[in-house]
Amino acid sequence: PAPAAAAAVAAPAAAPSRNPANVVNAPMVGTVYMAPAPGARPFIEIGATVKEGQTLIIIEAMKTMNQIPSPKSGKVTEILVDDGHPVEYGQALVVIE
Repeated sequence: PAPAAAAAVAAPAAAPSRNPANVVNAPMVGTVYMAPAPGARPFIEIGATVKEGQTLIIIEAMKTMNQIPSPKSGKVTEILVDDGHPVEYGQALVVIE
């Protein structure tokens, strides 16, 4: 039982190894949308190259659609939110390296 407990403790510590400079955080509370309209192609996908200022996602807050721009150019390595789900202020959304 002891080795399994040690592994359980080590796994969560390894997960947040992202460089904070590469993480795009939610600037507001709202609902995430990955595409400009239902059924449309998503703004980004894992492995895509993005340019600074390019729209990554939309966050709907108080019936207003807010485009969230990329703070830098790079490659999308992780998308940490799901389409149509709520996000909190400061929540990690996307990782760009």
